[in-house]
Amino acid sequence: MNTETAVHSEHLPQAVHTEHLPQAVHSERSLQAVIANITQQSYMAHRTYGTFQIPGRAAGEEYATTRVTPRTAVMDYGDKRTIPLAITAREIAEDLCREINSDAGENSFLGVFVCAGNVPTEDELRGARARLEDFYRAMVASADREWERSHSFLFIHDLQRRAAGHLGLNKEWYYQVRETAECPGCGERVKPTVAVCKSCGAVLDREKALALGLLPPPAEPPGDKSPDVNQGRSAARKQ
Repeated sequence: MNTETAVHSEHLPQAVHTEHLPQAVHSERSLQAVIANITQQSYMAHRTYGTFQIPGRAAGEEYATTRVTPRTAVMDYGDKRTIPLAITAREIAEDLCREINSDAGENSFLGVFVCAGNVPTEDELRGARARLEDFYRAMVASADREWERSHSFLFIHDLQRRAAGHLGLNKEWYYQVRETAECPGCGERVKPTVAVCKSCGAVLDREKALALGLLPPPAEPPGDKSPDVNQGRSAARKQ
């Protein structure tokens, strides 16, 4: 999947035209760079010279690619003087990948990289997958430590859950928000199929709780016995 980046360049001053740039710059600017994304996450980055969209891979695909072309930025001296700055495609692509990958903290890697050619090689993909797995394992380890300390879902963030899902790990702290509901008694997140909240004991599904023996059977209403009593009295008078 090869996607052209959507870029809206700033308006350059009337006196500035790219054809006035040196020939060597034109030659450099004619090249392109390709960003590969091995995850299903999409990203967007804003620069003064354009907006870049980095799509995630489609289901069943190994990666998605985004083609980046050179751009021209403008340096404003503040005294009505400006100078055009040619930025190569490779510089832009590396800058975008650096920002995306560093978004999750020190030594983070979120699965995007600049290809050596127009498509990633097997070695590049293998290396990126290894880096991503190492980072995800570090995320899972940090979530394990936090869960052991607090046992609170509030301190487990989405990236840690994404890491556990990617690695296929069944962690106690991993849950899908859409598959849980809030207990009306204590506010704890519980599965919709739960009969009784384990935190506060609130009954969430009475019929299920009764069937499972989690609640005592309802007492027989007193009115149900009155006909038997009346029948007994009638029989006594006849005798």
